[in-house]
Amino acid sequence: MTNREVSQVTTVPRVLSKSKLLALRQCERRLWLEVHRPDLRADSAATEKSFQIGHAVGDTARRLYDPAGAGTLVDVQAEGFPAALQRSMALLQSTGPLFEVGYSAGGALAFADIMLRTGQGRDAGWRMVEVKAATEVKDYHRDDTAVQAFVARSAGVPLKAIALARIDSKWVYPGGDDYQGLLVEEDLTDEAFGREAEVRDWIAAGQSVVRQRTEPAVATGAHCGQPYACGFHDYCRAQEPVAAHPVEWLPRVQTKVLKALLEQPGILDLAQIDDALLNDKQLRVKTHTLANSVYFDAPGAAAALQPHRLPACFIDFETVQFAVPIWAGTRPYQQIPFQFSAHRLGANGELTHQGFLDLSGADPSLRFATALLAACGESGPVFVYNKGFESARINELAERFPRHGPALRRLSERLVDLLPIAAAHYYHPSQQGSWSIKRVLPAMVPELSYDHLAGVQEGGAAVDAYVEATHPATPPSRKAELEAQLLAYCRLDTFAMIRIWSVLAGRADLRHLPDCG
Repeated sequence: MTNREVSQVTTVPRVLSKSKLLALRQCERRLWLEVHRPDLRADSAATEKSFQIGHAVGDTARRLYDPAGAGTLVDVQAEGFPAALQRSMALLQSTGPLFEVGYSAGGALAFADIMLRTGQGRDAGWRMVEVKAATEVKDYHRDDTAVQAFVARSAGVPLKAIALARIDSKWVYPGGDDYQGLLVEEDLTDEAFGREAEVRDWIAAGQSVVRQRTEPAVATGAHCGQPYACGFHDYCRAQEPVAAHPVEWLPRVQTKVLKALLEQPGILDLAQIDDALLNDKQLRVKTHTLANSVYFDAPGAAAALQPHRLPACFIDFETVQFAVPIWAGTRPYQQIPFQFSAHRLGANGELTHQGFLDLSGADPSLRFATALLAACGESGPVFVYNKGFESARINELAERFPRHGPALRRLSERLVDLLPIAAAHYYHPSQQGSWSIKRVLPAMVPELSYDHLAGVQEGGAAVDAYVEATHPATPPSRKAELEAQLLAYCRLDTFAMIRIWSVLAGRADLRHLPDCG
């Protein structure tokens, strides 16, 4: 028996959870694997982090909707499904508030985030609130509430209304553990109640899928990441032919014709794509990938950098964001810079370095801003890689701290972006269609690599290291270890930029410049 089939499938209709029905909405194959081969699922670090964010927002929502702490939480993990469902139905006879109560009917089961009593007498019933960590209502959120409403009403719950509570990204945390205003509700009652027939069809289709002995034949594609990344993607991809030069290496596919072609079965390799369908950058990727050759317009790159003379700074930021802000004056999901690296390269090749890292656990923003201004001085180009990110952070700091606003805005105006210059004038097949600094550095400067770094080797790991280092329970020795990792990682980012700049600028005398210190 292969991974693609199971030895026995029951003919008894399976009760499908809401999550299983939403998996069906994404892909039949995903639902089948969720039920029959969950061991093949491998969630990404980003997916795991999204679960953590959801838990944090859910905890805050319970405090907001139950400030007195009088509500009841059903813990299905501790109690098990049968006991949790039984206790939930008993709790639905109470006055609430209730959290994570479950119900099962119509071939499906679901657990509500929040249930609040509403009305009196014959009008008494429940108002359901589904809490999402998103900042806007998406189509799959609407599917979610449709399933919730159908299962609850089928189970006999007197559901009078259903709303989705999402995060207000414009809300500013005032401090003092006051999170009133963090969540805003969107009433979806009429829409959710009006989709009962659709949900019945989903349940019937889902039960049909899981009764199959073999997994559905669904090729990987754009749906694997929409509306969220599927944990079975690597497994499914391993069952498909491997292209020598995958079409996924084409950057920024936007035209309808090209998108439609790439979605066709059997279109796997760059060699299959007509040149006429590609823009200049895509054609460059295809041509030089297939030929295994390097494209380098050295005169063009040098000309683009010629106006930006030394001395110059090279800077890079590390930031952290919280769905539920922890520092007064910050917004949900606002990128808060906690670290920078700044290399200064003089006209004669002399190199100095300044860094900033705040692991105190307090808001690092003001200290970051003042240290950054001191490190960058008041004149000369300031090179970054992907200007939009650093520029946005600097301008946000200018808004938050008016005293430093003019100086920060002047600094923002001095930024020079190396990314578009590299993208316009350089391509190596090893980049696989990407101009991220992690791809460009080993192509241009093979003797430099992030692989030798201990612990922190990319941005996500830097955030994890910051969160761990600032946690009160982290031992001093571990905090010192994380601090060293963060400093080494961010410093390499800016030194890498200098080496990339030296290649693009045609400065052969600086191509093998060692880091200072």
